[in-house]
Amino acid sequence: MDAPSAAFLAVPAAIQFMNEHTWPQVRRTCHELVRYARQAVTDLTGLVPITPDSPEWFAQMAALPLPPCDAESLQRRLYDEFDIEIPIIAWNERLLARISVQAYNIRGDVDALVAALRALLPRAGQRRAFRPNP
Repeated sequence: MDAPSAAFLAVPAAIQFMNEHTWPQVRRTCHELVRYARQAVTDLTGLVPITPDSPEWFAQMAALPLPPCDAESLQRRLYDEFDIEIPIIAWNERLLARISVQAYNIRGDVDALVAALRALLPRAGQRRAFRPNP
């Protein structure tokens, strides 16, 4: 008989983890953090979001418009200089950052992303500064 795989052995811990969380609340918390990120990036860039601010349009993931720049370089520098991994994509002649919030993300993660974007985006210093709420 083959030895059980690590994934199989992790099933009891995964079930326990799932049972220890109130997932509807986790989803609501994640949605609120994405809303916070949308507002913070909108405040930084001055660009209008591509969807209404409504749970019917997004839940734990949203695409955030970015000003024209070298998307590949921005994505690489976010990772290399700030340890932030986030997809930067071109769609319909626009640049978008796709943020996906999970149960382990915190507000400080969003603040770190906004600070990195402020440092890297063109003309970011000319935009209104984003200040996180206490």
